[in-house]
Amino acid sequence: MAKDKKGFILYCDLIHTVEKLTEEQAGKLFKHVLQYVNDLDPITDDLITQICFEPIRQNLKRDLRKYEKTREKRSQAGKKGMEKRWGKDNKNNKCYEPITKITVKDKDKVKDIYKAFAHLSISLKDFNKLNEEYSKEQIDQVLESIENFQKNTKYKSLYLTAKNWLRKLPKEEQEDKLTKQAKDLGYVK
Repeated sequence: MAKDKKGFILYCDLIHTVEKLTEEQAGKLFKHVLQYVNDLDPITDDLITQICFEPIRQNLKRDLRKYEKTREKRSQAGKKGMEKRWGKDNKNNKCYEPITKITVKDKDKVKDIYKAFAHLSISLKDFNKLNEEYSKEQIDQVLESIENFQKNTKYKSLYLTAKNWLRKLPKEEQEDKLTKQAKDLGYVK
């Protein structure tokens, strides 16, 4: 049996042979098949088991060759697709950049992000730009609305989208800069 292969095919037409055996002989045959597929190299002196097992063994070998061919074709197709997608040769099938390095790079990017969801994110720098004109509560409310907006997949930049949505807020919700600064400093509630 192939390495890491967990199953095998036992064909239905075997019933015609097994029905002619006694229960004890059928049990011996079944145990012999299981020992064979688990690479235990079974040996038996029972002539009936040997005769009944031979066609099963041939089927198992034929199925194993077919499995190996299919596995190799799929492996080659996967390598070909990877080469087409990434434009790199991967004959030795090794990873180009260890996953730990990729993760470390991503963590550095995450430090500068104020909020992220789906495919959109807004950096702290962009948040601070918005915070010059609008309160944190307003910005958070708009960001939450964008996140819940069903068609947010069309947006490319969370900063520009939030800026546009904030402009559209009703006038009573917008504050002038002085009132906002006074609230930030704690002079006005």
